[in-house]
Amino acid sequence: MKLLFVHQNFPGHFRALAPALAMRGDTVVAMGMSPFTPPPGIRYVRSTPAYGTATNGHPWTRDFDTKVIRGDATFRSAIRLRDEGFEPDVIVAHPGWGESLFLKIVWPRAKLGIFCEFFYSADDADVDFDPEFRDPDRDGNSCRILIKNAAMTLQLQNADAGLSSTRWQADSFPASFRDRITVVHEGVDTVRIRRDPSTRLTLDGAVTIAPGDEVITLMNRWLEPYRGYHVFMRALPELLRRRPNARVIITGGDGAGYGPPPPPGQTWRQVFLSEVSDRLDLSRVHFLDNVPFDQFLGLLSVSAVHVYLTYPFLLSWSLVEAMAMECAIVASDTPPLHDAIEHDREGLLVPFFDQVALIDAICSLLDDPARRAALGRSARERVLAEFSLDVCVPRQIAWIDALNG
Repeated sequence: MKLLFVHQNFPGHFRALAPALAMRGDTVVAMGMSPFTPPPGIRYVRSTPAYGTATNGHPWTRDFDTKVIRGDATFRSAIRLRDEGFEPDVIVAHPGWGESLFLKIVWPRAKLGIFCEFFYSADDADVDFDPEFRDPDRDGNSCRILIKNAAMTLQLQNADAGLSSTRWQADSFPASFRDRITVVHEGVDTVRIRRDPSTRLTLDGAVTIAPGDEVITLMNRWLEPYRGYHVFMRALPELLRRRPNARVIITGGDGAGYGPPPPPGQTWRQVFLSEVSDRLDLSRVHFLDNVPFDQFLGLLSVSAVHVYLTYPFLLSWSLVEAMAMECAIVASDTPPLHDAIEHDREGLLVPFFDQVALIDAICSLLDDPARRAALGRSARERVLAEFSLDVCVPRQIAWIDALNG
């Protein structure tokens, strides 16, 4: 089979699937916008946009303009591939940035499968979830979301099938397309991702921590409200007061996240730290940027309680990885978590905005090592059954084979 993978940041969500198909003997070509050195068996073609996003048009159209620009760049690369004689049987694309807008024009006979990560809604999801950051122009925001989904809608019309990580994410898509979406997670490497009781870590060049210490972790790609950073920080003063021996490790970057930007000249890290810093023992709060994966696993190995909070939005890989590490997890009782955690089985779920419930849940687990261990074992068992590469990659390959059939 001849396959074309398209992802802005390839390999992205196809990090396990594309190499597995290459190893099977399929012809695998990938296209993306970022620099990437492919593994053996995969040819990578990088596309470069020829235009910049217009800044003098209507604000609602800028997102659509960006997607058309990316779609055009991929379209030009696709024409060059076609002229070389490449004719894919199946195209697998992440449509979120517009790259697959025009691919069926180049290869009308190819089957197009799209990765259905998220379909935005002005209600009942992330956009209107947090009153603190709610857009005062609610009607105008609904119009903006309609246009934001326009490029995705065009790609749905051309797609033969969809693949989604979780049922809740699949159900965010229009009902008319939902029955063509197969739910299979990307999968995590449960051989590599496992708790190591011999782990010892040094923080700030002086503090050594190990499994059994009272360590609370919050680890996200970006420190931002979408992942509950503000809720956690506001809970910290009381949490540390109640747990005088606890240390808190927070990882994440200060770059642009999923939600609104912080005030000019500031970061969300600074905004919410400054709000509570006069009530914190900062010697027990350790901030790290985005860390290498092995260090990430080391931090999870020493975590006594791992906190994961999110708006109704994408379920992070880090949550599933923390489950695979047998972490005792306290998470927000928001829809994405319902696809991974049953309350008091694989973790504890608390209302997103309820700082008292969050603190109580963390403290209850810190006081009960046996319960922490039981939750961690159940979490890993669920990952092994539903989210491991051994389970997910064969299901993804079966989805592709059905597309080609």
